[in-house]
Amino acid sequence: MKRGQSTQYDTQRIKRLNGGAKGSTEDLRGTPMTKLKLFSLLAVSIMPVALSVPMLAQTASIHGHVNNAAGMIIPNAKVKLTIDKAAALKDQKFKYTFDVDTNGDYKGADIAPADYLLVVISGETSVDFQSMVLKAGDDKVVNFDMTRKEYLDKMSAEDKTALEAYKKHAGDAMSANKVVANLNTALKTVREDLASANPNYEQDVQTMQQATAQKPDESVLWFNLGTAYIAQADAGAKKARVEKRSWQTDETILKQYNDGIAADKKGIELNAASKKPTPADAGLAWNSIGTAEAKIGKLPEAQAAFENAVKLAPASAGMIYGNEAAVLFNNGQGEAAAAAADKAIAADPTKADPYYVKGQALIAKATVDKTGKIVAPPGCAEAYQKYLELAPEGQHAQDAKEILSSMGEKINTKYKASGKK
Repeated sequence: MKRGQSTQYDTQRIKRLNGGAKGSTEDLRGTPMTKLKLFSLLAVSIMPVALSVPMLAQTASIHGHVNNAAGMIIPNAKVKLTIDKAAALKDQKFKYTFDVDTNGDYKGADIAPADYLLVVISGETSVDFQSMVLKAGDDKVVNFDMTRKEYLDKMSAEDKTALEAYKKHAGDAMSANKVVANLNTALKTVREDLASANPNYEQDVQTMQQATAQKPDESVLWFNLGTAYIAQADAGAKKARVEKRSWQTDETILKQYNDGIAADKKGIELNAASKKPTPADAGLAWNSIGTAEAKIGKLPEAQAAFENAVKLAPASAGMIYGNEAAVLFNNGQGEAAAAAADKAIAADPTKADPYYVKGQALIAKATVDKTGKIVAPPGCAEAYQKYLELAPEGQHAQDAKEILSSMGEKINTKYKASGKK
């Protein structure tokens, strides 16, 4: 969720207030030498001494912060420098322009020394100014704090009324943006946790419950709450299978699945009513609903949910029908599973699993002839062969090979690992 808008307040009525010593060199000459006996002359060599004199900076620099009369950052503001102090804004020629960043800060360097007028421009409007003499070597802090009393006192009654309205609107916008930031953090945290090796399902559900309570009109929050509930239920069902007990009678797990279905349906409802609905998101939510309903034995409801999913997310039809085929087969609905597998294959013939599901659904109808050979329905062997072609080292590859061998089918040894499963 990245919502929210920034607003700005431009004061339209601002009145401008006019308000080395020279060295000398000297030759050193010695006295003329006379002819003297018994004395030898010492020749003295005087070497020049090089003095290191630091170079003074020939330009100035400035930096500072800019905020409007509400204490807020002014979007896309600029600080401009001119020496045309007496000219109207439209006639002023600005020698330097420095951008104000998103934090409200600016800085400028390599400014020629002069007496400047520094003007803050928002759009084409002057919103504040200061006079400043800059000398060579200066690095001055020049802030434009428009909450200062002198600035506010010069505002008209109309502008002050507009300022109060802006403060309220800006305060509401800031609060809303803070909520959005917190919710985005919650979403990121939950998604990362659910994808981790040891998710904290209870915490994930609680986080999303709090998020939907904080902003109940946001569909993506309900979709993620549904995901958290169903993931929690799946984990509970898996644990029950390991412990060799039936989860279908576990009221806690059943409630988690139903809560997940309800959350997804709420998200779908909000998505459809939003100004910019996203059908693909709603389609994936229906896919999740179909999977959950099939797991708790609501097969007609599950099939209807999968059809809704394909209508809203046709680009994902192969995945959706593949899920439908798998859950129907796992619930003993072989005929319906084979039909769903055919739909999945038609939508995306490159996925291996639907072929395996189809083969499994058809092999259940196989008979044995008097020689003991398995006679499978038409299309069964072809489905297993296609699975092996697409996923020669897939999860079900060994099972497919054994079934084909029992049917007396020759397995193509040219199949090589493709990475697709």
